[in-house]
Amino acid sequence: MTRTGHVTRMALLIALAAAATMAVRIPVPKTGGYINMGDAVIYITALLFGRTYGAAVGGIGSALADFLGGYAVFAPFTLIIKGLEGFLVGALGSWRGSGDAGRPYLGAVVPIVAICVGGAEMVAGYFIAEAYLLHLGVGAAGSEVPGNIAQVLGGLVLALIIAPALRRIVAGRSEP
Repeated sequence: MTRTGHVTRMALLIALAAAATMAVRIPVPKTGGYINMGDAVIYITALLFGRTYGAAVGGIGSALADFLGGYAVFAPFTLIIKGLEGFLVGALGSWRGSGDAGRPYLGAVVPIVAICVGGAEMVAGYFIAEAYLLHLGVGAAGSEVPGNIAQVLGGLVLALIIAPALRRIVAGRSEP
């Protein structure tokens, strides 16, 4: 793929992550934040295209959603937290260049572990940012933890359903 093709793909995935993040937002009144489904796009992207795509789509796409959606105070934290989340999932679980062409999940363990590690970083990152950097307090930041965990689990389920099918398409194969 050409450099222009990579830039175009990344821009489209960033826009998709921002749209998915903004499409379903469940507010968390104690922190002023929200729970969303954008993580599914981050996980799918990171699994299919690796850590660079995962970091860019996670960080830029999610921060863009915060900025455009009226949550600009979170955007700098989101850029770092979600960027690192996408990077970790891509670094630990990417199917790029793996020799498992005939096995759709690598036993499903590697992508699940990768998403859990990236998701744990996201949950901890927002807790620290809200409790200490935004000075909202441990109690308020803690109230968002269950929702963030649910966000990770929802993204994990969607990624495990959608990513293998997209992987076959990206690889130019249509058979299971």
